[in-house]
Amino acid sequence: MAGRIPQSFINDLIDRLDIVDVVGRRVTLKKSGKNYSGLCPFHDEKTPSFTVSPDKNFFHCFGCQESGTPLSFIMKFDRLEFVEAVEQVAADFGLEVPREQAGRAYKQVDASIYEVLKQAEGYYKRNLRGADTAIEYLKRRGLTGVIAHQFGIGYAPEGWQNLKANLGGVSDQSLLAAGLSVKNDRGRVYDRFRDRVMFPIRDTRGRVIGFGGRTLRADDGPKYLNSPETEAFHKGNELYGLYEARQALRHIDRLIVVEGYMDVVALAQFGIANSVATLGTATGTTHFNKLYRYTEEVVCCFDGDNAGRQAAWKALENALPALNENRQLKFVFLPDGHDPDSLIREQGKDTFLRKIDEAQGALDLLFRRLSEGLDLGSIDGQARFVGLAAPFVDKLPEGVLRTLVEQRVSQIAGLKQPLSAGQARRVSQTDRVNRLSKVSEYLLTIVVKHPDFWFEVPLQTRSEVIAVLEGTVLSELLGFVEQTPETDTEELIIRFGDDSRWGGSLTTLAERPTAMDIDGLKLELPEVCQMLLRNVRTEERRSSLQKLKSTQDMDELRKFWADRQT
Repeated sequence: MAGRIPQSFINDLIDRLDIVDVVGRRVTLKKSGKNYSGLCPFHDEKTPSFTVSPDKNFFHCFGCQESGTPLSFIMKFDRLEFVEAVEQVAADFGLEVPREQAGRAYKQVDASIYEVLKQAEGYYKRNLRGADTAIEYLKRRGLTGVIAHQFGIGYAPEGWQNLKANLGGVSDQSLLAAGLSVKNDRGRVYDRFRDRVMFPIRDTRGRVIGFGGRTLRADDGPKYLNSPETEAFHKGNELYGLYEARQALRHIDRLIVVEGYMDVVALAQFGIANSVATLGTATGTTHFNKLYRYTEEVVCCFDGDNAGRQAAWKALENALPALNENRQLKFVFLPDGHDPDSLIREQGKDTFLRKIDEAQGALDLLFRRLSEGLDLGSIDGQARFVGLAAPFVDKLPEGVLRTLVEQRVSQIAGLKQPLSAGQARRVSQTDRVNRLSKVSEYLLTIVVKHPDFWFEVPLQTRSEVIAVLEGTVLSELLGFVEQTPETDTEELIIRFGDDSRWGGSLTTLAERPTAMDIDGLKLELPEVCQMLLRNVRTEERRSSLQKLKSTQDMDELRKFWADRQT
């Protein structure tokens, strides 16, 4: 994409990076007072002259005089151009690189937000000392004062204006920007967190970026209340406990993903310092990319009930784009009625760790799930399995792992020769005569659930999709949505639900759970449309090639391949 990257975005990116993390993943560092030292990676030396300063977020070599920010280190060590390094780091944080000509300026995170959040953390921690109800709750949950201090746990007292009164002249605007206050319809600003045990959420540099608050009263709104999205806090990118895990462990062999704050804290108290939790969202691809920056093995630990298994399935789908032959993903399901907190207190550390060690491989879990209810001894069952597996294989990046998965799919389906994901899609289409392809089905699922999302797709793309689907009932449905923007799910089911051309129930699709949350579906729909168009074009090219081969017209074949190269 053309256009300069705003300097404010670059500054913000550098500020998000932790120099010790960036260098430490490439160079062996040892603690030396406030700083870290090691052998310089940019020249040969036997005595360490390379220093990393976490306070300054800066590195310097006294031997060869190389120095700079985390971003400049990545450029030099990984041999990347500036724009490549910016794009790589931005992707790690789930950020889109803005360009100045895009028509809107990038707004850098205001440093004062971090200061307000730091002050709030101190205030909440001071309040915990005299909060008998909160202390009793933490004791009842089995937490010690040591672990509470390690995680910075505090207490937000009852009342509406405590922060403004106690944070030393902090304005309403600053409190709102930090997500600590709420403004009602009448313009009144009041504290977001009241009578709650407070868990500070930190970024990888240890800065407080938000809070999770656990209510002490059953009738006081949601059990857990998180900070809203702010300039500093994006819950879809962050993991609770990751900073604490990195502080406790020099090398992280594996990271355990659990579901809640108390799970992370309880495991840490029992000496299991390598657990993290998402912040009220499904474990997404951005989360997995972040996890694999620090370890090569991730174990997702979920409750054994239906909700836990649904969460695991969503996590598995979201993890696929982040996997490769060097990254392991496993799943463990706890007994009914238990979460990590209750299990480790009731049955002990050894039992919990044994369950982690016995976790199922993610791809084995995938194959078992896709095979459920299929007769793999029949041609129909084998073809159906390949068709179901194709969209998941498509999510894997090109490489050794994807090749092995394609081979495994072929073995399960009883095929002598491995099928590529593209071939698998063709098998699926053959097996599903007069039924929807998986991509079309997914497109339909999103549109039926949220008809208004159709208009998030660019007009030209919408027109192309309707055109390539001409003659199908899906094309008719999308055309109806196009002409009737105010339509809803109920009207679509009434109008199109009984059409026999679906090969299935439209109501069933509307009720089917999806791996993505609402915001994720809205963002994914345009890509689903593009995927559908790519598949159509691929099939058209393949069909044309087959026809040319059958005619054995070498001149036309040469022209076909020449056109492909242009």
